Amino acid sequence: MLTVHKMHFSIFLLLWGWVLCTECRVHRQGKEIHEVYKKGSRPQRQRRETHGEAHKQGSPILKRSPDITKSPLMKSEQLLRIDDHDFSMRPGFGGPAIPVGVDVQVESLDSISEVDMDFTMTLYLRHYWKDERLSFPSTNNQSMTFDGRLVKKIWVPDMFFVHSKRSFIHDTTTDNVMLRVQPDGKVLYSLRVTVTAMCNMDFSRFPLDTQTCSLEIESYAYTEDDLMLYWKNGNDSLKTDERISLSQFLIQEFHTTTKLAFYSSTGWYNRLYINFTLRRHIFFFLLQTYFPATLMVMLSWVSFWIDRRAVPARVPLGITTVLTMSTIITGVNASMPRVSYIKAVDIYLWVSFVFVFLSVLEYAAVNYLTTVQERKERKLRDKLPCACSLPQPRPMMMDGSYNDGDVNELGHYVSENGDKQDRMMVQLALASERGSGRRKNQRYVSMRIDTHAIDKYSRIIFPGAYILFNLIYWSIFS
Repeated sequence: MLTVHKMHFSIFLLLWGWVLCTECRVHRQGKEIHEVYKKGSRPQRQRRETHGEAHKQGSPILKRSPDITKSPLMKSEQLLRIDDHDFSMRPGFGGPAIPVGVDVQVESLDSISEVDMDFTMTLYLRHYWKDERLSFPSTNNQSMTFDGRLVKKIWVPDMFFVHSKRSFIHDTTTDNVMLRVQPDGKVLYSLRVTVTAMCNMDFSRFPLDTQTCSLEIESYAYTEDDLMLYWKNGNDSLKTDERISLSQFLIQEFHTTTKLAFYSSTGWYNRLYINFTLRRHIFFFLLQTYFPATLMVMLSWVSFWIDRRAVPARVPLGITTVLTMSTIITGVNASMPRVSYIKAVDIYLWVSFVFVFLSVLEYAAVNYLTTVQERKERKLRDKLPCACSLPQPRPMMMDGSYNDGDVNELGHYVSENGDKQDRMMVQLALASERGSGRRKNQRYVSMRIDTHAIDKYSRIIFPGAYILFNLIYWSIFS
């Protein structure tokens, strides 16, 4: 009996201990939850108080009308429904050609190369079209602007530059591409491009020339049946920076044109032209080419005033001017393309070279005639009769210079000089028998050898001819 009571008492103690442990655990958990609630409710109260104060002060964020385009819960691809359409096809496929307007702002003309016959231009190329697949709902009719990442997911015109050698889209600090979409689906696509394109130049009037170059824009895949390319505002679609300038050229005009281009394999395409006219500055070439060539020609005329017997002075002067003209011609042609026609500068330089070369030939002619004169003088002296009983005239000099007093009284020998030391008169008395009386008549034969006349005439003819050439040249090419 006692044992049974002990068992009941043990069971009662166990039950009582279990109840006490359970109550302690519940009380401890409730206390922890109460502390956590107190800690978490304080920021919430602060947020509610801040929200209430902002509402009382009239926050501009809350005053903004709700716009689905600014919703942070929707991505731009979802708003534009990019995944719901096939943007590999053009807008309105199967219907009429989609019109794509273009306008261009020229930022700079970087360089003009005569050797390569090309030019480099940096420009902003903008396209305008309407794609209803990109329309979206908007309460304030505001557009959305994107960078180049969205461009790869939608349809854009496939423009390229005809006859371009190199071109690239600027990518510093990011791709210079902009896409702007209106709620009704109108799209503006703009990019900044640098392009090097071919320019067929005519150098027949170089360096007094005017060049006209064109940058041509065309769709690569879409013919005029699918894409109608046009200038958005006519000639006003082309804008240029007022600070554009080139070292060698003056930009006279920018204008636009539109034509159709035909390819036998694919068809007709719309092509847009950016035409610009350049006039070359002449002052650089006047200093570097025309003035040196003119001075060399004038320097070659100095030999006409140098004594014909001064061979070491006249020959090096002529050779130096000829070699200098050759150097000028070589330097000009080194910076020009090897064209198969004559340029204006070639005419001037080669005519100047001919004048210099003729001055060398002029001295060669003077020297040759002087030698011939001296030979004839020796022969004439040998043929003169001996007059031993008469006073002998002064010896004949090799250079043909005489005095006024050297005259033979019989008239057999007469030499004239005076102030002009360039003439010699030789009179030969020839006896002839006529009739039965054998009367002797004297006949005087005169022979004049005037070698200095070449130099005298050259002093007038060469400058006069060169001045006449310059008048004709500049009247034609300027």
